[in-house]
Amino acid sequence: MNPSSLNLLTNPLKGTEVSTVVEIFTLLTLLSFAPLVLMTVTSFTRIVVVLSFLRQALGTQQSPSNQIVIALSLFISFHVMAPVWQKIESEAVTPYYNRQIPPSAALQRAWEPLREFLLKHTRKADLALFVKNPDGNEIELTQVPATSLIPAFVISELKTAFQMAFMIYIPFLILDLVVASILMSMGMMFLPPVLVSLPFKLVLFVLVDGWNLLVGSLIRSFA
Repeated sequence: MNPSSLNLLTNPLKGTEVSTVVEIFTLLTLLSFAPLVLMTVTSFTRIVVVLSFLRQALGTQQSPSNQIVIALSLFISFHVMAPVWQKIESEAVTPYYNRQIPPSAALQRAWEPLREFLLKHTRKADLALFVKNPDGNEIELTQVPATSLIPAFVISELKTAFQMAFMIYIPFLILDLVVASILMSMGMMFLPPVLVSLPFKLVLFVLVDGWNLLVGSLIRSFA
């Protein structure tokens, strides 16, 4: 090995070891907040809520399991958020690792694509709930702080998810009512209607290619 390379390994350049420690500490801090970030500034909340409601509407108890629902929600979220991540990587992460911008500028550049995504999918009524302008004028969107934008976005996502869940429940609820009426007319009052309607729900869901329709609707809702 070249003596100069060996000397660089044993005695790193002054300041580089401090920079490396700071980067490792920052990375560990970000990883600890990763679940919180995933649930609050991505499409994960809407997707996992809708899929959970679908399972309840079908009446399949724990099938698909929580692990499958969360895993599917994660990968759909990665697909939806891919353009945002690519923009963050090209505008913030890569210049920072190339030592072209300081950490503060990197954070600001990383926040801009996320802010655009959040504002696009946040209702003005939900945003007004957290943003109070003392002048009484309409506040500019560029001035909305993250502490107000993020909870407004989460509320908007929950509202949208419940609206989609309502549309999912309607056909299955009608099927349950039809089966219950038939069982009552036949005098089979002690037979649970859910037990009889479950196979018909599954057949209906498969025939209409329900997974394709639902996942496609979720992805298009973020377009």
